[in-house]
Amino acid sequence: MIDTGDTAWLLVATALVMVMLPGLALFYGGLVRAKNLLSVMSQAMGIAAIAILSWVGWNYGLAFGTGNGLIGGFAKAGLAGLEASPWPVGSEGKAIPELAFAAFQMTFAAITAALIIGALAERVRFSAMMLFALLWLFVFEQYERGPGMTVH
Repeated sequence: MIDTGDTAWLLVATALVMVMLPGLALFYGGLVRAKNLLSVMSQAMGIAAIAILSWVGWNYGLAFGTGNGLIGGFAKAGLAGLEASPWPVGSEGKAIPELAFAAFQMTFAAITAALIIGALAERVRFSAMMLFALLWLFVFEQYERGPGMTVH
């Protein structure tokens, strides 16, 4: 049974984290010299776009799909089959829609990749930053599952 209260809170939290992405771009834009402002802000939003597209495309399936225990498979690539299937939360039999769970995890994948800009501001080209973000998401977001995560 899908819990509407938990789902509503998850969607509010998802929206709040999505608002953090342009906020992070503005924050890092304020830390650099004026000539690099546009570059840093476009890197932040470009990484967010790459993170969202890769999460929807294949990273959600690799992180939370059925697989060999270390890495998932491509059965959920493109968020296939996530319409309203329940994702269990807690031990009380509550559940949230898996699509809402995927959106929540996607926002954190995007903000995690965008946080790297702070260390590399004014030092890396745009294309190198985008490639690094894509590799980061592919390699390190596979550990999003955690050791006790139930995978259906």
